[in-house]
Amino acid sequence: MKFLLTGFESFGGSKINPSEQVVRALAREKFSEVELVIAILPVDGARAPEELIRAIETHQPDVVLSLGEASSRSAISIERVAINLRDDRIPDNAGNQSRDEAIVRDAPAAYFCTLPVRAMLNAARACGVPAELSLSAGSFLCNQIAFTALHFIATKKINARAGFVHLPALPQQAAEKNSAIPSMGLETMLVGARAAIEAIRARG
Repeated sequence: MKFLLTGFESFGGSKINPSEQVVRALAREKFSEVELVIAILPVDGARAPEELIRAIETHQPDVVLSLGEASSRSAISIERVAINLRDDRIPDNAGNQSRDEAIVRDAPAAYFCTLPVRAMLNAARACGVPAELSLSAGSFLCNQIAFTALHFIATKKINARAGFVHLPALPQQAAEKNSAIPSMGLETMLVGARAAIEAIRARG
């Protein structure tokens, strides 16, 4: 089973992004019956969807699993829904800030993620990793990438599944911001991500 695993570059003044750290670490590991290819996407509302679609076309994965950062969350958040909306709370790394805009005009209002989210949740929790199901991937690039993958797969009738997982901030990010925001260590995130990948693989 081929997985396309994506993360994002750093943004919002931070020097690191936990999703990039996790994706790059997992790329160095071996998984049973899983071929892992990766893409680190720019935090750029114009370029990121294009690069994601190019990666799907190039690698033809069975699974698109995208990761992103949600620094306000204290647990790994497995998203259930992606909505057709860009409403950015901050500018992206290109300096653009979309407000109240459709990601794709005349497309559905939302898509349900097609990965086995409950199995992913249970697998992460069974490993002792704080995890939750989430009904909102937000309205910034994380949601945009989830929607883009699901819409592209649906409209092109590709035999693949897709979903999105939000990660908390890393401890060094909380320290960097001199803030009491929630955080989670990289190794804990990796345990949860491995468990999620295995849960997806086990469901075929």
